[in-house]
Amino acid sequence: MALDRPLRSVLYIPASKPRALDKARGLPVDAIIFDLEDAVTTEEKVSARGILAEALTQGGYGARMKIIRINALDTDWGADDARAAATMGADAILLPKVSSPADLDALAAITGDVPLWAMMETPAGMLNAAAIAAHPKLQGLVMGTNDLAKELNTRARADRLPLQAGLGLCLLAAKAFGLAIVDGVYNAFKDDEGLAVECEQGRDMGFDGKTLIHPAQVAVTNTAYSPSEAEIDTARRQIEAFDAVEASGQGVAVVDGKIVENLHVETARKLIAQAEAIATTAEE
Repeated sequence: MALDRPLRSVLYIPASKPRALDKARGLPVDAIIFDLEDAVTTEEKVSARGILAEALTQGGYGARMKIIRINALDTDWGADDARAAATMGADAILLPKVSSPADLDALAAITGDVPLWAMMETPAGMLNAAAIAAHPKLQGLVMGTNDLAKELNTRARADRLPLQAGLGLCLLAAKAFGLAIVDGVYNAFKDDEGLAVECEQGRDMGFDGKTLIHPAQVAVTNTAYSPSEAEIDTARRQIEAFDAVEASGQGVAVVDGKIVENLHVETARKLIAQAEAIATTAEE
């Protein structure tokens, strides 16, 4: 089921780097993916588990969601990663390159009741998105757009047109089964303008947030995925207008020249709840 917490900014942190793990405690991100996979060299794979376990034992990550990305189970490190991660007290374990529900079954057999997340980054994963999203241990999906683009042999485009089919399939699956879903990374970490455009695209499509590769991307992403003051004001006026009409039993609620119906009020209440959750998280 979807998580009742903001997931605007989800930052990858190498589990092998104590300094980065420490710095993450002070970053205004909503979630951290402690990475044992791509961000860790082959030589550091084993030692990274111990470094991460110590960091999580020390704590200090506050309200940030703690997700551990392990290596795939068909690698030399995956099974041991899974066993170790299950004991670290993280909020979820993220499995890379999930292509079918069987991949999650194999992980759950090791990790027990720990909630799972799935990296969606293969053509098979796109085609099986609904079946994957239906898994009883799954709480969220993470788009692996770099790997997906590689598998599809696409060319990079600002509008991400070659990836739209996969993004859409995963979004539909997540919404159908009430899962959280976060967008893929933006590689040019010094390009704030390009990042903002991609964040706005993902937000408007329905993603809950975006995965990030650098702390410099946090502010832009948090802003893009947070309700604006104007949106909050409109939402409040929609609710007030609708409630007033309901109480009087006559007329039609209208705000800014637009009719307000039940579905608009439901969206407005969700937006205000999101803003309140973000404000609460910022205070913790």
